[in-house]
Amino acid sequence: MLLSDFDYKLPEELIAQQPLEQRDDSRMLILNRADQTREDSRFDLLPEHIHSGDVVVVNNTQVFPARLIGQRDPSGGRVEVLLVREVECASWEALVRPAHRLKTGARIRFGDSGSWAEVMESSAAGFRLLTFGGDRSVDSLLHEQGQTPLPPYIRRPVGTSVEDRERYQTVFARERGAIAAPTAGLHFTSEVVEALRSRQASVVEITLHVGYGTFEPVRVEHIEEHRVAPEFFRISEEAATAINESRERGGRIIAVGTTTTRALESAVNADGLIEAGARETGLTITPGYRFRATDALLTNFHLPRSSLLLLVSAFAGREFTLEAYRYAVAARFRFYSYGDCMFVI
Repeated sequence: MLLSDFDYKLPEELIAQQPLEQRDDSRMLILNRADQTREDSRFDLLPEHIHSGDVVVVNNTQVFPARLIGQRDPSGGRVEVLLVREVECASWEALVRPAHRLKTGARIRFGDSGSWAEVMESSAAGFRLLTFGGDRSVDSLLHEQGQTPLPPYIRRPVGTSVEDRERYQTVFARERGAIAAPTAGLHFTSEVVEALRSRQASVVEITLHVGYGTFEPVRVEHIEEHRVAPEFFRISEEAATAINESRERGGRIIAVGTTTTRALESAVNADGLIEAGARETGLTITPGYRFRATDALLTNFHLPRSSLLLLVSAFAGREFTLEAYRYAVAARFRFYSYGDCMFVI
C-alpha cells in the first residue's frame, strides 16, 4: 500500500495547543468494528464501555526533560538539543539544531552551568552522539535546565509552560525514560481508574519508553518498507499473569495507546500468552498485520501519513479509520497529543 493512501486534511486550528482544564473532559469517538458504526461520547464515560473481567493495559513510562538549549563554542550561536537515548554514562544519541553547523568536534555549552557537550560522531539518520562533561552530571543539568520536549506541532509564543511538566505526563508515569508522552493515557484521572475497578476490570501497567521511533516520519512511499526504530519495553511477571488470566477467563485486553499495543504484540508468544521480560521492539504494524494480543484500542487522533495512523488503520481498517477521521474533523474534535481520543472496539 502507498503512504498517500493514509492522508487526510486537518485544519490547523483543530491541533490542540493546550491541555484541557480537566483531563477526563475530552471527547471520545467510539468505533465499533463489528457493525462499522461510530458513536460520540466523552472519555469520563469510558468505564460504561468496559466489562467485568476486562484488563485495561496502560504505559507507565515517564517523560524526562530531554530538551536543552545551549550555545555553540566559540560563536555563542543558539543550539537546541533533544536527547533521544543514553548510549553509555554521559554519552547520548541526540537530535540537534542547527545540525549542519555541528560537525564532529563541535562543542556546546549550557549557560553558566559549567556543563558542556562535544559532538563525537554523526549518523546517516541525522543523529549526533554527544559526550557530556563539566561540573554537573547530565541528570543535574536536565533537572536545572531541561525542558519538557513537546511535539513541534504545539506552537506557542511563550513555548513550554510550567503546567506542561505535569500535564504532559500520565497519572501512571513512574518509569523515567520517554521523550514523548503515551498520549492516550493523558485522559485518565484517578476517578476514572477507580470507576474501572469498581466494574471489576483490572488496570495493569507495563512500560515502553517512547523514543524517536514512535514519531519518526515515514519517509518511504510503500509502507511495507518502513521500519520503526527500536524502543525499550518491560512487562513484569505480575502484569503478564494478570493479562493472561483475564484473557483465559474471557476478558478483553484493552490497550491504552499505540505504544502499549506495540509492547503487547511484541510480547505475545505462539500460544497467545504474554511473556514477561525486558527488551527492545522494532515491531512495525501496518494494514495486514494480524493482532494477537489486543482486543480493543484507546488512542488519540494522529498525524496524516504517520506510523501511528498506519497502526490504527491496521486495527480498525483503513477506510473505516479514515472515514472516522473525516467525521472527527467535521465535528471539530481536537487532534494530536493534547487532543481528544477514539475507542476502537
